[in-house]
Amino acid sequence: MGSTGTDKIILYTNHTCTWANRADVALAELGVPFEERIININPRALVPVLLWNDEIIIESAIVCQFLVDMYPSHLCPSPTTAEGALRRASMSFFTDAYWTKFHTLLFRLFEAPTAADEEKVVDDAVQGLVREVEPLLGDAAPFFGKSPRLTLAEVITGPFAIRAVTLSKHGVYPTSLNRQIEEQAPNFHRWAIAVSSHPSITAVFDEQVHVARSRAKRDRMRKAAGLAQ
Repeated sequence: MGSTGTDKIILYTNHTCTWANRADVALAELGVPFEERIININPRALVPVLLWNDEIIIESAIVCQFLVDMYPSHLCPSPTTAEGALRRASMSFFTDAYWTKFHTLLFRLFEAPTAADEEKVVDDAVQGLVREVEPLLGDAAPFFGKSPRLTLAEVITGPFAIRAVTLSKHGVYPTSLNRQIEEQAPNFHRWAIAVSSHPSITAVFDEQVHVARSRAKRDRMRKAAGLAQ
């Protein structure tokens, strides 16, 4: 199976879904023609869903990996050379570190009962960031691995990074998050600012919508946990 140049691509997505945004970023960078179909998010919905020549591909990271494998580009090198395989491994290591050592910790903020508990979550997340992620961005230029253009690493993490920066700016996450990152993780700070201003990342990111939805989600989760003020 290979690209024929006449592939029919349909992306079922929703721009309010961070996971689905990954596929939008990948397709924007690849520049391949596709049809986008926006669907409502509900408990049974799963986005993104990629329909490629009648083949169905699901799960955001798998969709993106399929796309970069099918359409070679600056996003990800071929694994057929040692250099390409090593670069792929380094990008995978980075995305895993970002996700497991930093971003998943931020989810605890939605149920943190007090301001002190929020600051503890921020401290823990920034510690993981400084220890595990910051060293991996020492050569970012401005993107991962000396790249002047987005890579698959940014495709996978960028939609989440822009949300962390934005939610801290608006106080949905404590404003101390951005301040601590700038002070303690300068490599990550520069990278996150570059990612958060890139057109392929911002194209499907409506700041006001995401701030409002995240604030409502936080209030809803705290109420459910009996933490509402």
